[in-house]
Amino acid sequence: MDEWTVVTVIATLIGICASVIRPLISLNGTITRLTAAVNVLEKNISGLAAKNSESHAKIWDKVDEHEELLNCHETRLVLIENKAAKYKAAEN
Repeated sequence: MDEWTVVTVIATLIGICASVIRPLISLNGTITRLTAAVNVLEKNISGLAAKNSESHAKIWDKVDEHEELLNCHETRLVLIENKAAKYKAAEN
C-alpha cells in the first residue's frame, strides 16, 4: 500500500463516521426535547385529572341539592293533592 491509499482509507473512514455521528447527535437532541414535552404533558394531565375530580364532586353536590328540592316539592304536591281530595270528598 502506498501513502495515498492510506490517506484515502482514512478520509473514507472519517466520512463514514461523520455520516453516522451527525444523525445520532440530532436524534439525541430530538429525544431530549420529546422527553421534556412528555414531562410537561404528564404534569398537565395530572392537573386536569385533579380539576376533573373536583368539578365532578361539585356537580354531584348540586345534583344532591336538586334532588332534595325535588323531594320537598313532591311532598308539597302530595299534601296539596290530598287536601284537594279531602275537600272533594267532603263536598260529595
